[in-house]
Amino acid sequence: MAATGSLLRALECRGCCAEVEPDRVIGTCPTCGGALFGRYATDELDGSRWAAGLAARPATLWRYQELLPVRSSSEVASLGEGFTPVLSLGAVAEAPGVDVWLKDEGSMPTGSFKARGMAVAVSRAHELGLRRLFVPSAGNAGVALAAYGARAGVAVRVYLPDATPAPMKAACRSYGAELVTVPGTIRNAGEAARRAETTTGAFDMSTLREPYRADGKKTMGLEVWEQFHADRMPDVIVYPTGGGTGLVGMHRAFEQLRSLGLLERSPRLVAVQPEGCAPVVRALRDGASRVTPWESPATVAPGLLVPAPFASERILESVRESRGSGTTVSDGEIAAAVRDLAHRHGVSASPEGAAPYAALPRLLRDGQLRDGERVLLFNTGSGIPFLGG
Repeated sequence: MAATGSLLRALECRGCCAEVEPDRVIGTCPTCGGALFGRYATDELDGSRWAAGLAARPATLWRYQELLPVRSSSEVASLGEGFTPVLSLGAVAEAPGVDVWLKDEGSMPTGSFKARGMAVAVSRAHELGLRRLFVPSAGNAGVALAAYGARAGVAVRVYLPDATPAPMKAACRSYGAELVTVPGTIRNAGEAARRAETTTGAFDMSTLREPYRADGKKTMGLEVWEQFHADRMPDVIVYPTGGGTGLVGMHRAFEQLRSLGLLERSPRLVAVQPEGCAPVVRALRDGASRVTPWESPATVAPGLLVPAPFASERILESVRESRGSGTTVSDGEIAAAVRDLAHRHGVSASPEGAAPYAALPRLLRDGQLRDGERVLLFNTGSGIPFLGG
């Protein structure tokens, strides 16, 4: 099969500036243990010509193949992911004077934005010869890894908190993954997974503990740029934040677009977290360089129940460099937003995906949104698994 033209040249650590050869099988930085990210030779790409040719490519995230890590098209494990719709919500009573839009990731093949990261990471893992993968998850990432693992023909083990909605557990099993349930939060699931997998030879696909899920999430930013066009970009992107890879990925996308001469100004990134588990928002408000674990985390949004996200320095860096901010919402506000998105706009949103909509009044009241601005909300997943839950 044909080469993709990937411009991946190295893996780099933003924490200690270490570089790693890109075709080495590795998770985190061998020097400091931080997150590794792909470095792409954007100087070798004619930005204008590349942008002009995108319209002729398939409407999947793989249209951005030069900025993704997979080198051979034969290694791409795809279910048609990407290019999710952008919807105008029209007049939103809770945010008068603001032009509100929503990007609906619930239409992805596995029902959430997690399909992006796993499609890219699993494809790259298979290309590097890995055949056994595992992940701790709050639900959606496990479902996505199970599906893309089946597509790529690799064995998958998923570790989920006991309280994960039953439909997500069933979905993991339906794709042929082995399922392990763990008492507590995703942090407990991660600790249990890494203890159990130490000697198995399986590769850890956890958020920011491998280099390529962030590249998959990067395609959200690339799509926003293409769908809105550079001169109509949102002023603000409001994003539900658990593990934070989406914020990191979109920030990297906008950096690469600027390096290609295709974008002048990046949107401000706003992290939304529930009041019962808001380590990133607290760190942003306190001016901290990294998060401290949230005490007694609790929320109705399982994907946001991440008391201590890994590589939090990179999450905070992404928000701050975009001139962004963070805010919290209550569980009651999240539940109301799930209902309002469905009843008013016909959008099926998970509790996580409804959190940005719930945050609109507070962001406007606090001056984080301004009259006349274009605001893009991310609905990160379908609400269908939560119906009747």
